[in-house]
Amino acid sequence: MPTATPPERPTTLQGDYNPLEYSAEYKLIYLQGLVADDAYAAITEFLAAQSKYEIANLLESFPAQDRELIWAQVPEHLKGEVLAELEYDIRQPLMENITPKQISLFTQDLDAQDISEILDTVDDTVRSSVMATLDEETRIQVNKLDTYEDWEVGSYMDPDIIQVHDNISLGQVQDWLRGNEDLLDDQSQELLVVDNAQQLLGLLSLVDLIKHEQHEMVSSFIDPAIAINDRMDIQEAASIFRSEDIRFAPIINMHNELVGQLNAEDIMEIIQDDVDSTMKSLAGVSQDEELFAPILTSAKSRSVWLGINLATALLAAMVIGQFEAVLAKVVALAVLMPVVASMGGIAGSQTLTVVIRGLAMGQIGGSNRWWLFNKEMWVGAINGVIWAVIMGVIAQLWFQDIKISLVIACAIAINMTAANVSGIGIPLMLKRMNIDPALSASVILTTVTDIVGFLSFLGLASVLLL
Repeated sequence: MPTATPPERPTTLQGDYNPLEYSAEYKLIYLQGLVADDAYAAITEFLAAQSKYEIANLLESFPAQDRELIWAQVPEHLKGEVLAELEYDIRQPLMENITPKQISLFTQDLDAQDISEILDTVDDTVRSSVMATLDEETRIQVNKLDTYEDWEVGSYMDPDIIQVHDNISLGQVQDWLRGNEDLLDDQSQELLVVDNAQQLLGLLSLVDLIKHEQHEMVSSFIDPAIAINDRMDIQEAASIFRSEDIRFAPIINMHNELVGQLNAEDIMEIIQDDVDSTMKSLAGVSQDEELFAPILTSAKSRSVWLGINLATALLAAMVIGQFEAVLAKVVALAVLMPVVASMGGIAGSQTLTVVIRGLAMGQIGGSNRWWLFNKEMWVGAINGVIWAVIMGVIAQLWFQDIKISLVIACAIAINMTAANVSGIGIPLMLKRMNIDPALSASVILTTVTDIVGFLSFLGLASVLLL
């Protein structure tokens, strides 16, 4: 059987080459070699030594035709966990040829969160078939998760929680934990405490559990908990995690009943997804487009925003068309015109990026919006004056015409100030209109900076040069 040649390793590393000990890039290159050589047994052996996260990342790093080959070599006991980690658009084609019976086998040892994630990809018939094979408790938990909207905390929570009642002794809690050792993971530091009506009372620290007399009651050692409502927006919950620096939070419903738990790793995934979404939106790329999507799919998703950009560019061109006379007489203006638009575009993008990040982090609101608006206006004005002077000197040395130098300097100062003001004003306005600023702010900003830049530049030129 042919074997793949491992990628060349840095000379600073010592010992025999072992792809399992290398970075994600090395593992990707190594697996690419195995796939190229159709080394199926070697692929299976390689994947068996990877975590579910690593396998999911590797699958997402290959074109669709290679994913099928790799997926077939994923060890059966890992397939369910890997499916739950994959993005929806990547998971869906892999599941097209999987029977309900196979899905049931893949999901039999998974928690409700992962099962719900997988079943979101299948049709109602397959879903019903798989749900019928689940034990009653897991089925109830999966159905509970499916009652929430995608943006609500409840859809991200873990409904399988470790809880104790307040009316038992510390010794009873320890006895219960010894009989259920698999309940606690290495990160667990507190237990959730509820009363007989499932009302959340707070937390029991494991330190208190072991250091106090075992006959004492749990109710004597309850610490307050930062609880989150199950219907809260997940972005607001992420802000609470950041500001309070917590590892997990109990999730309660409107009746203060404990219904689940939100973990820091879930929040990290949400933040990463939000970053990815923002980056794609700012670049005018569909949020559903993945790196190795088919050519026509990517072309179609990007064409929409290219069309919008063309419309805004034509609008800017119409502004330029109003000044044909001055452009025909002063050729230097055509040479300098892109500089004005470019400087305004960069200045506005800097402000826009900072503001959108602040909105995503929940740092902008109330009176500080006007403080930021005033700040960005002055930042734009100061930078505008500085770069106006510099460009004015360059234009004077280039064209030896003080009027042209004055036109370009004033236009840059005006456009950079307007760009900074727009960079904060546009996303705040869109936010107030319940429109995602990351989705359309950059297109609007480009239109504003182009029109203001060309209008100020050519308008001043018409006054001073004709």
